[in-house]
This record gives sequence, structure tokens and C-alpha cells, in this order.
Amino acid sequence: MRKKLIMEAFDLLKSKGIVSTESEYSELWLAHSECYLRTLRMKKAEPSMGVLAICASRLQKAGEQIVTSPSHRHVGQQFLSLSERCHQLINEQAVELELV
Repeated sequence: MRKKLIMEAFDLLKSKGIVSTESEYSELWLAHSECYLRTLRMKKAEPSMGVLAICASRLQKAGEQIVTSPSHRHVGQQFLSLSERCHQLINEQAVELELV
């Protein structure tokens, strides 16, 4: 599910012309090397929770800024909705701590 959300974010950003390649997305939005997504594919691995959190945070920040523009409000709402879905997954998969 993490990979699906990460790729959904890439597709959204690419469709809006914000990024043009997976390499650019990996570096600017996921804070990893340009080959991060390629490596995930090769290893058939899931992105870390940290990567999902970074992506969620950046989507939220961008969405909050974009939603202030009346002509682009719908785009900002898409960003915020995807960010919320990322945050929900993070919360669902978070390890519960026992506080004594």
C-alpha cells in the first residue's frame, strides 16, 4: 500500500507538471537519491514509513499553499486528500507504545 500511495503522488505531481521524472521526484519529494524508485522496483521493496511521512508532509504543505488560489483550489484539495491518505496509513501502521 505504501508503494501505491508513493506512485499515486508521483502520478499527480507529474500530471500537474511539478515533476517530470521519477529521478526528480525521488530527490525533491522523497528526499532520496535519484535512483530510489528504480531501486524499489528492482528489489520489489516497499518504501519506508519515513519516506511516506516525508511525502505526506510535502503534499500537505504544497496543498495548503495551492488551495489558497481560487483557480487552483481543486488541485490543492487533491494534494491534501492524498496527504491525508498517507497520514492515515502511517497512523494505522505505527507501533503502539506502552507507556508505564
